[in-house]
Amino acid sequence: MIRPLAPALNPPARRVRAVALAAAAALALPMAAQAQTAQQQRQSAQIPTCSKPLGTLAVLEPDQNWWYDYDLGTPTAIIKVFVNKSRCFTLVDRGAGMAAMQAERELASGGDLRGGSNLGKGQVRAADYVMVPDLISRNRNSGGTNIGGLIGGLLGNSKVGALAGGLNLKRKTADVVLTLTDMRSSEQVAMTEGHSTKTDLGWSGSGAFFGSGLGLGGASGYSNTEIGQVITLAYLQAYTDMVAQLGGLPGNASAANVGQAVSMRQAGRLLANADGSGAAMRDLNPGDMLYPTGTKQGTMWEVDDELGNRGWVSSNLLELAR
Repeated sequence: MIRPLAPALNPPARRVRAVALAAAAALALPMAAQAQTAQQQRQSAQIPTCSKPLGTLAVLEPDQNWWYDYDLGTPTAIIKVFVNKSRCFTLVDRGAGMAAMQAERELASGGDLRGGSNLGKGQVRAADYVMVPDLISRNRNSGGTNIGGLIGGLLGNSKVGALAGGLNLKRKTADVVLTLTDMRSSEQVAMTEGHSTKTDLGWSGSGAFFGSGLGLGGASGYSNTEIGQVITLAYLQAYTDMVAQLGGLPGNASAANVGQAVSMRQAGRLLANADGSGAAMRDLNPGDMLYPTGTKQGTMWEVDDELGNRGWVSSNLLELAR
């Protein structure tokens, strides 16, 4: 039996079918994008880890105490939790712990501590880097002054320039920035931004993340308030991006930087050769500044002077510049 062919669609029916297919495709794209965004959020809600520390780090508060307006603790506590769990830096205290340490040393210098306490000068570990957490903009309303465009210009990132503001209580959004500065050269090693909204709190696993002890360590208000959780996720994004950028940091930040300047403790001469052969390049007076190159032969150091000369001088005549 020969079955009749299905009737061909007339032009109006074909148009309706085409519109339906296009609508279905349009709906599928946002769903796929949402699934991809959710996957990215799940991945970003994990504190990154490092196989070894990148150096010592001090975390300092920004100039403006914006968190007081939101009944939150200092954001430095959040960053310290990230740093501690990531093992990417060795933390050194430059806050309350440092003040207590200095008070203890005053007791030692006054002779009030027991003998053998082993507390004195030359024991404090230097910070290789300082990290400062801040808002991209400190306005509480989206209609306020926004410096996102300025930061975007500095970073060369168009996304930053489009940010709507630092914090918005009504919309529960946070736009934050982390800066990392080399303590020896004052060079800004990295600057990263983070953005989060309350919709980011809805993905699976956020409860476990904030229930993992993040609210401890002085980060009060961040794990048990909605705006605090939004700020935390924004800082986590910024910290994750920063760690990804820091793979090129030197293994020994102290050795990689330019050496400390020295000055002449007493009069001497800048010699052409380490063994003293050849004529002296110039006379050096007490207080003259010199810059060691790092090359040494016995007690003789190779140095540059402030006039562009490079030569050799006895380290017995030198002291650290003050």
